Amino acid sequence: MSKVTPFLWFDGKAEEAAKFYVKLFKQGSKVTFSSPMSVSFTLRGQDFHALNGGPQYKFTPAVSFLIDCKNQKEIDHFWDALVEGGKPSRCGWLEDRYGVSWQVVPSGLGKLISQPAAMQAMLKMGKLDLATLKAAAAPKKKVSTRRAE
Repeated sequence: MSKVTPFLWFDGKAEEAAKFYVKLFKQGSKVTFSSPMSVSFTLRGQDFHALNGGPQYKFTPAVSFLIDCKNQKEIDHFWDALVEGGKPSRCGWLEDRYGVSWQVVPSGLGKLISQPAAMQAMLKMGKLDLATLKAAAAPKKKVSTRRAE
């Protein structure tokens, strides 16, 4: 069966990037091949290939990798490590030190932001705050305006 493997073009830092990602993702992650021109690696079971292709091409946010996090601790872990030396953006997006774009989001984000208040809250965030998103998505209790007799 055919398999899809992301192929990343770096300007001389393919092996450095691969080692950084493998260390960050830990479980199920490893460098599987390395040469001066290219490196193959796996992140939690997903294969990648990276090439030291030179400065001709740059990464853009038009392609990003989504990290589905189970809790705020995971969001903090991935966001904080990936944004170091990179650039934060909005709504859980960031560019890492190698120029690769990532989305660091909580599991079930689509359901959370289907609530307009949660969507509005997310639009104001860089790194996502799960507690704030959940609070914004929670149904609001109606206050009774009847007076006691």
